[in-house]
Amino acid sequence: VQLQASGGGLVQAGDSLRLSCAASGRTFSGYSMSWFRQGPGKEREFVAGITRSGGRTYYGDSVEGRFTVSRDNAKNTLYLQMNSLKPEDTAVYFCALRYGVFAFRPVQYYFWGQGTQVTVSS
Repeated sequence: VQLQASGGGLVQAGDSLRLSCAASGRTFSGYSMSWFRQGPGKEREFVAGITRSGGRTYYGDSVEGRFTVSRDNAKNTLYLQMNSLKPEDTAVYFCALRYGVFAFRPVQYYFWGQGTQVTVSS
C-alpha cells in the first residue's frame, strides 16, 4: 500500500486547512485509518482516526471539537479538516493505516505516508 499525504501549508492562528491522504495498492475500505503528527522534538502523537466503515471516529484531546476526520472509500482517500488552528498544531502530519480493529498507537500501524508539514503562525 502507498499513501500520499497532501494539503499542508503555512497558515495563521484561527485559519483552517484540509489534509488529504490518497491510498493505492489495496482495498482501502478494509483498513482503519488515522492521522498522527510529530512536532519538533516531540514524539509522534495520535490526532484523529476512523474505522474501516467510517462509522466511528476518534480524536486526540488537543484537537477534539476542532478537527474532523473522514474518508471516502470510493476515492480511496482519507481527510482531516482542521479548523481554529493554533500554533501548537504545528507539526508534520502523517496518515497511516492498519488492517483490523482500530488502534491508537503508532507502532500498531503498518503503512505510513510521507508526511505533510503544517505550520501555524501566531
